[in-house]
Amino acid sequence: MSLRTTFALTFAVISTLAAALVGTLGYGAASHRLSEEIDRSLSTVTVALAGYQGAPPPDTARPAPGTGACHPEPACGQDVHVVAQRVAPDGTVTPLVGGPSSLPVSDAVRALAATGTPWQTATTEVVVGGRAYRQRTTVLPGGRGAVQVAAPVELTRRVMGGMANQFIVISGVVLLVAAAAGWLIARRITRRLVRLAGVAEQVSAAGRVDRAVPVDGRDEVGRLAAAFNTMLGRIAGAREAQERLVQDAAHELRTPLTSLRTNASVLRRIAELSPDNRDRLVDDIEGETRELSHLIDELVELALSAHQDEADEPVALAAVTGRAAQRVQRRTGRPVRVDTDDTVVLGGRQALERAVGNLLENAAKFDPDGADPIEVRARQDTITVADRGPGIDAADATRVFDRFYRADTARGLPGSGLGLAIVRDVADAHGGAVFARTRPGGGAEVGFSVDRSRLLPGLTPE
Repeated sequence: MSLRTTFALTFAVISTLAAALVGTLGYGAASHRLSEEIDRSLSTVTVALAGYQGAPPPDTARPAPGTGACHPEPACGQDVHVVAQRVAPDGTVTPLVGGPSSLPVSDAVRALAATGTPWQTATTEVVVGGRAYRQRTTVLPGGRGAVQVAAPVELTRRVMGGMANQFIVISGVVLLVAAAAGWLIARRITRRLVRLAGVAEQVSAAGRVDRAVPVDGRDEVGRLAAAFNTMLGRIAGAREAQERLVQDAAHELRTPLTSLRTNASVLRRIAELSPDNRDRLVDDIEGETRELSHLIDELVELALSAHQDEADEPVALAAVTGRAAQRVQRRTGRPVRVDTDDTVVLGGRQALERAVGNLLENAAKFDPDGADPIEVRARQDTITVADRGPGIDAADATRVFDRFYRADTARGLPGSGLGLAIVRDVADAHGGAVFARTRPGGGAEVGFSVDRSRLLPGLTPE
């Protein structure tokens, strides 16, 4: 069952149930009100008859022809609609209003007339002469028995039956109108969902993500369409980045693989080589293998850095830079000077430490024998690593963070050109930016920043 049909049926069912509930409550209220009115009329006639002293003769219960008088007076005009009689304590029945037709007297009524307490009542529905009556029996005071008063209820039943039929017809009309309205509303609501589902099916079938769904309105469906377009855009961007990474990796891997293949062909004639050439060949193979292993490690790290789900937490930049400086100092033997404040940022601890470590290793690579220590400075939202190496040309400053980019001064140095690309990814993940510039007095300053909204003043995590 489609969503449109489900909406239409739901609207129809809810509307019909609401109409049925209103009709049932209205029918019950009307029936109760009519019964109360009949009981009130019967009570009025009962009080009038109870006030009449003695039993009237049968011929005085109706007005005499042409006289306009009757006994008792309150019963005047009721002879056509009301039937009344008195039941003596011994069970004798005396007609009062409505002619000689007598109301049925049951054993319960006789017992009530003989032993009932004054003004005790009992109400039932009886059939007299093929007509339905609502009967009220009331015990008279002074041991005078009971008075039975009845009024026909056929008209009331016909009215209630007609009302019930009207409620049924109205419920049917409401059902049809609600179904039609539900279908139109569901069609309007689901039109955009159907369009969104169609685009999703096309993307799933053809694998094309260069599609977009029109965004109409600001409701939930409009927000879903906007989110879907954003998701497609990110998928397209991720695919482009993946393809670019694969192409760059294939290009960078081709050089060491070509060298290894050449050395492997030379190994077939190893017996013809001199000992010095053999040593150079083995050293070359070891170096190429080491560079290839390092390149693969950085490729894996770069591919996973954008997809690692590291939860943000308060991170003290002093602790991050301190650990990174100790690790690089231990690996390279170069002294590292750390200058930090008590800044705390909300970010990924491992990612920030990896970025600082890459900056320090890059500085150590370009200034391997420098007399001055490498400096790392973390102030507020910015981390800067400075060295006294050859510096950075203005043409290279905007490209050193690109994947696999190698400046002319770095051609003969080890590395894959991915370390600073990872730094840029970390900066982007924290809402910041990267920079590279020439250091006053010689050398380079390379670093990155985080978004200032991530600064957490007053916090000092352990």
